Amino acid sequence: MNVLNIDVPSALVSHWRAWLVPAQQPFFLTEGETQTLGLGSVPRDDAALTPELRDTFTLWSVRPAAKRVVWLSPAQWAALPARVRRDLLRAQVRHGRGNVPLGRQYRDLRPGLPVGRFLWLREDLTAEVLTRLVAQDAAPCQRARVPEVVWHAAEDQLPGARALAGTFPAGSAGNCFGTVMGAAGVPGAAHTWVQREPFEAFLAARTRRGGQDDQPGTLLIWRSRDGLAQHAAVTLGGGWALQKPAQTWWTPRVVLPVGQLRRHSRTRGQRLTRATLI
Repeated sequence: MNVLNIDVPSALVSHWRAWLVPAQQPFFLTEGETQTLGLGSVPRDDAALTPELRDTFTLWSVRPAAKRVVWLSPAQWAALPARVRRDLLRAQVRHGRGNVPLGRQYRDLRPGLPVGRFLWLREDLTAEVLTRLVAQDAAPCQRARVPEVVWHAAEDQLPGARALAGTFPAGSAGNCFGTVMGAAGVPGAAHTWVQREPFEAFLAARTRRGGQDDQPGTLLIWRSRDGLAQHAAVTLGGGWALQKPAQTWWTPRVVLPVGQLRRHSRTRGQRLTRATLI
Protein backbone atom coordinates (compact mmCIF):
# COMPACT_ATOMS: atom_id res chain seq x y z
CA MET A 1 0.00 0.00 0.00
CA ASN A 2 1.25 3.47 -0.88
CA VAL A 3 0.20 6.56 1.07
CA LEU A 4 1.54 10.06 0.36
CA ASN A 5 4.16 8.55 -1.98
CA ILE A 6 5.35 6.26 0.83
CA ASP A 7 5.24 2.47 0.74
CA VAL A 8 3.61 1.18 3.93
CA PRO A 9 4.47 -2.37 5.11
CA SER A 10 1.48 -4.68 5.49
CA ALA A 11 2.30 -5.25 9.17
CA LEU A 12 2.03 -1.51 9.85
CA VAL A 13 -1.26 -1.35 7.95
CA SER A 14 -2.58 -4.06 10.28
CA HIS A 15 -1.51 -1.96 13.26
CA TRP A 16 -3.35 1.05 11.83
CA ARG A 17 -6.56 -0.95 11.64
CA ALA A 18 -6.11 -2.19 15.21
CA TRP A 19 -5.54 1.33 16.55
CA LEU A 20 -8.60 2.68 14.75
CA VAL A 21 -10.80 -0.23 15.85
CA PRO A 22 -9.44 -1.43 19.21
CA ALA A 23 -10.96 -4.23 21.26
CA GLN A 24 -12.49 -1.53 23.45
CA GLN A 25 -12.65 2.18 22.88
CA PRO A 26 -13.23 5.09 25.25
CA PHE A 27 -16.22 7.42 25.23
CA PHE A 28 -15.70 10.61 27.22
CA LEU A 29 -18.66 12.06 29.11
CA THR A 30 -19.49 14.55 31.81
CA GLU A 31 -20.91 13.33 35.11
CA GLY A 32 -24.37 14.46 34.05
CA GLU A 33 -24.20 12.76 30.65
CA THR A 34 -23.13 9.50 32.24
CA GLN A 35 -26.14 9.56 34.55
CA THR A 36 -28.54 10.55 31.77
CA LEU A 37 -27.38 7.73 29.50
CA GLY A 38 -27.26 5.22 32.34
CA LEU A 39 -23.88 3.81 31.38
CA GLY A 40 -21.22 2.44 33.67
CA SER A 41 -18.07 4.53 33.67
CA VAL A 42 -14.70 5.05 35.33
CA PRO A 43 -12.89 8.28 36.22
CA ARG A 44 -10.97 9.65 33.27
CA ASP A 45 -7.81 9.81 35.38
CA ASP A 46 -7.98 6.02 35.75
CA ALA A 47 -8.25 5.38 32.01
CA ALA A 48 -4.87 4.13 30.80
CA LEU A 49 -4.47 4.58 27.06
CA THR A 50 -1.50 3.44 25.04
CA PRO A 51 0.32 6.23 23.16
CA GLU A 52 -1.29 5.01 19.93
CA LEU A 53 -4.81 5.19 21.37
CA ARG A 54 -3.99 8.57 22.90
CA ASP A 55 -3.33 9.76 19.34
CA THR A 56 -6.26 7.91 17.76
CA PHE A 57 -8.74 9.49 20.15
CA THR A 58 -6.90 12.85 20.34
CA LEU A 59 -6.82 12.72 24.12
CA TRP A 60 -5.08 16.12 24.28
CA SER A 61 -8.15 17.85 22.82
CA VAL A 62 -10.84 16.22 24.98
CA ARG A 63 -12.53 18.82 27.18
CA PRO A 64 -11.59 18.74 30.88
CA ALA A 65 -15.30 18.67 31.79
CA ALA A 66 -15.58 15.17 30.30
CA LYS A 67 -14.30 13.50 33.45
CA ARG A 68 -15.86 10.05 32.99
CA VAL A 69 -14.97 7.31 30.51
CA VAL A 70 -17.21 4.55 29.22
CA TRP A 71 -15.32 1.62 27.65
CA LEU A 72 -17.23 -0.32 24.98
CA SER A 73 -16.34 -3.23 22.74
CA PRO A 74 -17.80 -3.36 19.20
CA ALA A 75 -20.36 -5.89 20.41
CA GLN A 76 -21.37 -3.72 23.37
CA TRP A 77 -21.63 -0.72 21.08
CA ALA A 78 -23.87 -2.60 18.64
CA ALA A 79 -26.13 -3.73 21.51
CA LEU A 80 -26.91 -0.17 22.62
CA PRO A 81 -30.19 1.46 21.55
CA ALA A 82 -29.81 3.61 18.45
CA ARG A 83 -30.69 6.74 20.43
CA VAL A 84 -27.91 6.10 22.95
CA ARG A 85 -25.39 5.51 20.15
CA ARG A 86 -26.39 8.81 18.53
CA ASP A 87 -26.08 10.68 21.82
CA LEU A 88 -22.68 9.13 22.52
CA LEU A 89 -21.34 10.09 19.11
CA ARG A 90 -22.61 13.65 19.45
CA ALA A 91 -21.00 13.91 22.88
CA GLN A 92 -17.64 12.72 21.51
CA VAL A 93 -17.65 15.37 18.80
CA ARG A 94 -18.73 17.99 21.34
CA HIS A 95 -15.96 17.03 23.76
CA GLY A 96 -13.22 16.89 21.11
CA ARG A 97 -12.57 13.15 20.89
CA GLY A 98 -11.04 11.94 17.64
CA ASN A 99 -11.85 8.91 15.47
CA VAL A 100 -15.52 9.81 14.98
CA PRO A 101 -15.57 9.97 11.16
CA LEU A 102 -18.23 11.38 8.85
CA GLY A 103 -19.61 8.70 6.61
CA ARG A 104 -20.24 11.05 3.70
CA GLN A 105 -16.48 11.52 3.31
CA TYR A 106 -15.97 7.82 2.53
CA ARG A 107 -19.22 6.57 0.98
CA ASP A 108 -17.76 6.63 -2.54
CA LEU A 109 -15.14 4.13 -1.33
CA ARG A 110 -17.35 2.17 1.05
CA PRO A 111 -21.02 2.22 -0.07
CA GLY A 112 -23.50 1.76 2.74
CA LEU A 113 -21.75 3.85 5.36
CA PRO A 114 -23.99 6.26 7.29
CA VAL A 115 -24.04 9.83 6.05
CA GLY A 116 -23.30 11.24 9.49
CA ARG A 117 -21.03 10.25 12.36
CA PHE A 118 -20.26 6.60 12.95
CA LEU A 119 -17.57 4.22 14.25
CA TRP A 120 -15.29 2.19 12.04
CA LEU A 121 -15.49 -1.58 11.70
CA ARG A 122 -12.34 -3.44 10.70
CA GLU A 123 -13.92 -4.42 7.37
CA ASP A 124 -14.56 -0.74 6.56
CA LEU A 125 -10.85 0.05 6.62
CA THR A 126 -9.92 -1.01 3.12
CA ALA A 127 -6.66 0.15 1.57
CA GLU A 128 -8.51 2.94 -0.24
CA VAL A 129 -10.25 4.13 2.92
CA LEU A 130 -7.05 4.04 4.97
CA THR A 131 -5.20 5.94 2.26
CA ARG A 132 -7.76 8.74 2.28
CA LEU A 133 -7.95 8.81 6.08
CA VAL A 134 -4.19 9.04 6.63
CA ALA A 135 -3.51 11.37 3.70
CA GLN A 136 -6.13 14.01 4.52
CA ASP A 137 -4.66 17.49 4.97
CA ALA A 138 -1.12 16.12 4.47
CA ALA A 139 1.48 16.94 1.81
CA PRO A 140 2.83 14.02 -0.25
CA CYS A 141 6.47 13.19 0.36
CA GLN A 142 8.80 14.26 -2.47
CA ARG A 143 11.80 12.15 -1.48
CA ALA A 144 12.04 10.65 -4.97
CA ARG A 145 12.71 14.08 -6.47
CA VAL A 146 15.79 14.80 -4.35
CA PRO A 147 18.92 14.47 -6.54
CA GLU A 148 21.57 11.98 -5.53
CA VAL A 149 24.11 14.79 -5.27
CA VAL A 150 21.98 16.41 -2.52
CA TRP A 151 21.84 13.22 -0.45
CA HIS A 152 25.58 12.76 -0.85
CA ALA A 153 26.36 16.34 0.20
CA ALA A 154 24.12 16.04 3.27
CA GLU A 155 25.51 12.72 4.46
CA ASP A 156 28.23 14.04 6.77
CA GLN A 157 25.97 16.39 8.72
CA LEU A 158 22.78 14.36 8.42
CA PRO A 159 23.79 10.68 8.44
CA GLY A 160 20.29 9.52 9.44
CA ALA A 161 18.23 11.70 7.11
CA ARG A 162 18.00 9.45 4.07
CA ALA A 163 16.84 6.41 6.03
CA LEU A 164 14.14 8.45 7.78
CA ALA A 165 12.88 10.33 4.74
CA GLY A 166 9.67 8.89 3.35
CA THR A 167 8.80 6.62 6.26
CA PHE A 168 5.91 6.24 8.68
CA PRO A 169 6.75 5.65 12.35
CA ALA A 170 6.09 2.20 13.80
CA GLY A 171 3.71 3.80 16.31
CA SER A 172 3.29 6.90 18.44
CA ALA A 173 7.00 7.36 18.96
CA GLY A 174 9.03 10.08 17.38
CA ASN A 175 8.08 13.69 16.77
CA CYS A 176 9.50 16.69 14.94
CA PHE A 177 12.32 17.18 17.45
CA GLY A 178 13.23 13.49 17.41
CA THR A 179 13.21 13.44 13.61
CA VAL A 180 15.64 16.37 13.40
CA MET A 181 17.93 14.82 16.01
CA GLY A 182 17.70 11.41 14.36
CA ALA A 183 18.57 12.91 11.00
CA ALA A 184 21.65 14.46 12.67
CA GLY A 185 22.71 11.02 13.86
CA VAL A 186 21.55 10.97 17.50
CA PRO A 187 20.95 7.27 18.26
CA GLY A 188 17.33 6.38 18.98
CA ALA A 189 16.05 9.95 18.77
CA ALA A 190 13.85 9.39 15.72
CA HIS A 191 11.88 6.76 17.62
CA THR A 192 11.49 8.83 20.80
CA TRP A 193 8.98 11.48 21.74
CA VAL A 194 11.69 14.06 22.43
CA GLN A 195 10.66 16.80 24.86
CA ARG A 196 11.79 20.42 24.67
CA GLU A 197 14.52 20.12 27.31
CA PRO A 198 16.62 17.48 25.52
CA PHE A 199 15.99 19.21 22.21
CA GLU A 200 17.27 22.52 23.58
CA ALA A 201 20.28 20.69 25.02
CA PHE A 202 20.94 19.25 21.55
CA LEU A 203 20.73 22.74 20.04
CA ALA A 204 23.16 24.12 22.62
CA ALA A 205 25.68 21.33 22.02
CA ARG A 206 25.40 20.77 18.28
CA THR A 207 24.39 24.05 16.62
CA ARG A 208 25.20 27.71 16.20
CA ARG A 209 22.76 30.50 15.43
CA GLY A 210 21.71 31.28 11.88
CA GLY A 211 21.77 29.28 8.70
CA GLN A 212 20.91 29.16 5.00
CA ASP A 213 17.91 27.31 3.66
CA ASP A 214 19.72 26.09 0.54
CA GLN A 215 22.49 24.39 2.54
CA PRO A 216 22.33 21.05 4.39
CA GLY A 217 22.05 21.08 8.16
CA THR A 218 20.07 24.26 8.78
CA LEU A 219 17.48 23.72 11.49
CA LEU A 220 14.20 25.58 11.06
CA ILE A 221 12.70 26.13 14.51
CA TRP A 222 9.32 27.72 15.12
CA ARG A 223 9.00 29.33 18.56
CA SER A 224 6.02 30.77 20.36
CA ARG A 225 6.04 34.26 21.82
CA ASP A 226 7.43 32.94 25.10
CA GLY A 227 10.41 31.45 23.25
CA LEU A 228 9.39 27.80 23.53
CA ALA A 229 10.21 25.60 20.55
CA GLN A 230 6.98 24.35 18.96
CA HIS A 231 8.16 22.70 15.75
CA ALA A 232 11.39 21.92 13.94
CA ALA A 233 12.61 20.75 10.54
CA VAL A 234 16.02 20.43 8.89
CA THR A 235 17.26 21.37 5.43
CA LEU A 236 18.90 18.78 3.21
CA GLY A 237 20.40 21.27 0.76
CA GLY A 238 19.43 22.09 -2.80
CA GLY A 239 16.13 23.60 -1.65
CA TRP A 240 14.85 20.49 0.16
CA ALA A 241 13.97 19.88 3.81
CA LEU A 242 12.85 17.03 6.07
CA GLN A 243 10.22 17.14 8.80
CA LYS A 244 7.67 15.14 10.76
CA PRO A 245 4.76 17.59 10.85
CA ALA A 246 3.15 16.14 14.00
CA GLN A 247 3.76 13.55 16.72
CA THR A 248 0.88 11.24 15.74
CA TRP A 249 1.26 7.68 14.43
CA TRP A 250 -0.30 8.60 11.08
CA THR A 251 2.18 11.42 10.41
CA PRO A 252 5.13 10.41 8.21
CA ARG A 253 8.59 11.90 7.92
CA VAL A 254 8.37 13.78 4.65
CA VAL A 255 10.68 15.64 2.30
CA LEU A 256 9.33 18.85 0.80
CA PRO A 257 10.72 21.91 -0.96
CA VAL A 258 11.83 24.32 1.75
CA GLY A 259 9.40 27.02 0.68
CA GLN A 260 6.43 24.66 0.77
CA LEU A 261 7.47 23.27 4.14
CA ARG A 262 7.78 26.77 5.58
CA ARG A 263 4.33 27.74 4.30
CA HIS A 264 2.72 24.58 5.69
CA SER A 265 4.40 25.09 9.08
CA ARG A 266 3.49 28.75 9.47
CA THR A 267 1.37 29.27 12.59
CA ARG A 268 -0.07 32.47 13.97
CA GLY A 269 1.90 33.68 16.99
CA GLN A 270 5.05 31.71 16.15
CA ARG A 271 8.28 33.01 14.63
CA LEU A 272 10.76 31.07 12.54
CA THR A 273 14.35 30.92 13.80
CA ARG A 274 17.39 29.12 12.38
CA ALA A 275 20.39 27.23 13.69
CA THR A 276 23.16 25.37 11.87
CA LEU A 277 24.61 22.00 12.79
CA ILE A 278 28.29 22.11 13.72
